[in-house]
Amino acid sequence: MKLTNYSSKFSKKQIILLSIPVFFSNLAIPLVGIVDTGLMGNLGETKYLAATSIATSVMTMVIWSFGFLRMGTVGIVSQAFGRADYREIVKTLLRNFVIALLIAVLIIILTPLINFSIQHFFNISTETQKLINTYINVRVFSVPAELIIYVLVGFYLGIQKTQISSLLIVTLSVLNIVFSSVLVLSYNLNVFGVALGTLLASYITLIIFTLFTRNFIIKKFKIIPRFEKLIVQSKIIRLLNINLDIFIRTLFLTFSFLWVTYQGSKLGEDYLAVNTILMQFIILAAFFLDAYAFSTEGIIGYSIGRRNKTSFLQVVKNSIQVSLFTALIISILYLIFFKEIINVITDIEILRFISYQHFIWIIIIPPVASFCYQLDGIFIGASQTKEIRNAMIISAVIFIFISIYLTNYFDNHGLWFSLMFFMILRALTLRFYFNKILRKF
Repeated sequence: MKLTNYSSKFSKKQIILLSIPVFFSNLAIPLVGIVDTGLMGNLGETKYLAATSIATSVMTMVIWSFGFLRMGTVGIVSQAFGRADYREIVKTLLRNFVIALLIAVLIIILTPLINFSIQHFFNISTETQKLINTYINVRVFSVPAELIIYVLVGFYLGIQKTQISSLLIVTLSVLNIVFSSVLVLSYNLNVFGVALGTLLASYITLIIFTLFTRNFIIKKFKIIPRFEKLIVQSKIIRLLNINLDIFIRTLFLTFSFLWVTYQGSKLGEDYLAVNTILMQFIILAAFFLDAYAFSTEGIIGYSIGRRNKTSFLQVVKNSIQVSLFTALIISILYLIFFKEIINVITDIEILRFISYQHFIWIIIIPPVASFCYQLDGIFIGASQTKEIRNAMIISAVIFIFISIYLTNYFDNHGLWFSLMFFMILRALTLRFYFNKILRKF
């Protein structure tokens, strides 16, 4: 049985068509952050935006640190799909379900430690700290659902069903926006409402798509999913090795973005709030460009599973070119509409003024970052996780030291220059390791 028929070459047009569903789903994710930021940014007090900034940054770091549940699933599933090994695909899915639940329980148990760490490291007011605790104490219970959703998204990307993975993410994001907006605007629940909206959206989405996935597997693979015979030593060791590498890589990546929040908090709550607003532009661009990376992951894994080097090189070349071109379009749109978007997100004049002073970084970073985003997808699809781990560690460590120096001398502009340099370092270090992928053919 074949779910998809591939040609030996992947043109730019084919990559774009495959990425279109992912575009829409990826657009929905940052829209949640933009809506949440807008809801808090128009409450008239900086503390709400500052609290949401820190709390969401910390929870993002915690949850994204386990992004291997998606990325590791894509690599293994896509290569098994190339070999037509459907039983291994289902077993990989179920193994990662179990791992996701175990991780989620551990995170919930460690909630007091998360709250204590925020209080210890961030220079914030008592009122802001209370709001942060409120958000995290609610949001943490959405982690089981969010981590399992990672696995489901990885599964559908791995078998090149990007329409389904996109529908899943859009459903989650739309429900999140609706619930958060109603709870904040109609019931005046501010930070608590934003967190509760995420929790409700996560579990409703999980229930819907878990049932759908079970029926999909039975219909397409002719296999009934069962939690039996999942413990195979060689498979578990490979899964743990891949997941551990991606975990370390993602931990350093998310810590780097949390570091931006931390450095901003040292400059004052106004700069912390402004960086929260500006990061929405970077995140929006990243999720757009990640559409190419996500769709490429599955193609790369499939090409390696088929031992098709020509297809692999074609995908690498075309996806990088398309990603860069798209990034340039995004920067042009930002240049035209930057002030209008800022004015919608916040009605606080000082935040608007500081944001206007930093627009240049919002224009420059997307094209610069497009290379590292795409290379990430290529390495993940090839399951070259040791290399992306090492590349990220090197890049993050250099970024932190440079940011400390530049922030001391150039304040917030130094921090944003450091972030741009971090993107360049990620691309350069991954390019250094690229030839190791070619050895698979």
